[in-house]
Amino acid sequence: MSNYGFGKTVALSFDAALAKVTEALAAEGFGVLTEIDASATLKKKLGIAMPPYRILGACNPSLASRAIAAEPSIGLLLPCNVLVRQDAAGSVWVEFMDPIAILKLVDRPGIAALAHEVRERLDRVMAAL
Repeated sequence: MSNYGFGKTVALSFDAALAKVTEALAAEGFGVLTEIDASATLKKKLGIAMPPYRILGACNPSLASRAIAAEPSIGLLLPCNVLVRQDAAGSVWVEFMDPIAILKLVDRPGIAALAHEVRERLDRVMAAL
């Protein structure tokens, strides 16, 4: 995938994938704090049509609290972004920001272990799709 994310194609419609990933995130203690409909925004602002592309800002309050306590400026790297997108061929992708890769930027005790815990939860979310 990339050095900053992981994910997979899913055998679901875009709307079903969006609902399923939101449900799977909730099962791991994540709520969706933000939802950015990039395809609608680009259409409205620039007149550019593209397949559905939605960015979810997922947060687990307990894990976020621990991260903020260890590094107050870590909010610049939060929440965990989850991307649900449809490509031009009609395939639906669900992709996750890799917290291990992103949180390597933070050199604080405990952050690496926290990043691994978040990654384990996101791996379970992906497996549930």
